[in-house]
Amino acid sequence: MDVIRRYNVNVTGRADGQPMVFAHGFGCDQNMWRYVAPRFEKNFRVVLFDYIGAGGSDLGAYDPERYASLDAYASDVLEICRSLDLQNVVFVGHSVSAMIGALAAIREPERFAKLVFLGPSPRYINDETYTGGFGEEDIHELLDSLDSNYLGWSRAMAPVIMGNPDRPELGEELTESFCRTDPEIARRFARTTFLSDNRADLPRVTTPTLVVQCSNDAIAPVAVGEYVRDALPDSRFVLLPVTGHCPNLSAPDQTADAIAAFVGE
Repeated sequence: MDVIRRYNVNVTGRADGQPMVFAHGFGCDQNMWRYVAPRFEKNFRVVLFDYIGAGGSDLGAYDPERYASLDAYASDVLEICRSLDLQNVVFVGHSVSAMIGALAAIREPERFAKLVFLGPSPRYINDETYTGGFGEEDIHELLDSLDSNYLGWSRAMAPVIMGNPDRPELGEELTESFCRTDPEIARRFARTTFLSDNRADLPRVTTPTLVVQCSNDAIAPVAVGEYVRDALPDSRFVLLPVTGHCPNLSAPDQTADAIAAFVGE
């Protein structure tokens, strides 16, 4: 029960169904899955949770040294799975949670049946042979801005991340989500997220994986999704004709359709 409270775990759907674990991205919480997860409750045991520092999680459980790498978040995912005795898991990870899921599946491949990566990026910074979408200076400017004025950064960046300027309510929701997140934890999580490099981990993922990519994503360009697809040993790729980095909010039906086709709903 301590694990359930710590990560604000909520379980719905079919009690004897195959587990489907939904993991949210930076600045978000499990509420971001409210238009997608219910689609799977008829046939799956749906598990939602909040990372430490997000949503209804236990802020007192946050340790800045521990959470300086994505490995700690992968450990949390595995702790939730062990606590609920989840086997044959379908893991659905949005944004940074894609790489967290990859790390978890590398450590305990026997626990996972399938992975779904929604807008994944193994590295956000470009180098000579890789296009991540950002120059190194751009990322450091982003982090400096976040450090100096988190709320101002959230109000400026959330609409850019969400895209869909013709639907401003979506950007407003993401802004509110960012602003609800504990600022100090968010700053540290952003640094961990945007400075990570998980490219070498992808070939070690043996679990069948679906890469869901948006056709116009300011955070994870199409080239990044294609890189993830090509680096994974067993992958499928779906390009959604939608804008933004959060199709779980902006295009939930198309997102759920892509997932359903992969998991055999």
